[in-house]
Amino acid sequence: MSIWDWSYVWDALPLLYRGGVVTVQATIVGFAIALVLGLVFALIRQSPNRYISGAMAETIEFIRSTPLLLQIFFVYFVGPQFGIVIPAWTAGIGVLGIHYAAYCSECYRAGIEHVDAGQWEASTALNLSTARSWRVIILPQAIPPIVPSLGNYFIGMFKDTPILAAIAILEMLQQAKNFGAENYRYIEAITVAGFFYLVFSLVASTIVQSVSFWLKRRYHLQ
Repeated sequence: MSIWDWSYVWDALPLLYRGGVVTVQATIVGFAIALVLGLVFALIRQSPNRYISGAMAETIEFIRSTPLLLQIFFVYFVGPQFGIVIPAWTAGIGVLGIHYAAYCSECYRAGIEHVDAGQWEASTALNLSTARSWRVIILPQAIPPIVPSLGNYFIGMFKDTPILAAIAILEMLQQAKNFGAENYRYIEAITVAGFFYLVFSLVASTIVQSVSFWLKRRYHLQ
């Protein structure tokens, strides 16, 4: 038996394609949740009320300090014991988004704290509301420098999607594993899946760098 057989590659491609679509969808939806929720977390943590900001900080630390797989298991398998039944897709993507939101919130917080305090003084002098100050002055300066860090988490989430197989979501790597088990040939399917992960990561990295460069030019940041 040869080490590599292209016929198995062609046979595996339909399964890998379906799994790839699930992987990309999970990454995009999950990261959209992480971006929005992470910003919400960061803004709550900026609250002048130390109890609110402290509770948010502890929540973020709890999410960051527990394994993603454990969180998915808890929501999907333990939840029904308390009457909380969530479909696998919703549970998996939701937990993935919330888990990475905790990391993204720290990126947002670093960007916000990097903005010069004089910007807030200027906002007050212009009699801008707090919401408008955040929207037109603080966030446009805070977000562009952290885009590369957010991009790293985007790529990290993509590489973490195989965890979803633990609750029967057939993403790409699980499809490759199933193909190998059915045909007693793992090398072709696993290698092609690995190649796809590599290509996606490289393309995503290039896009993130381009977006970061564009934002810095757009807002005249160094």
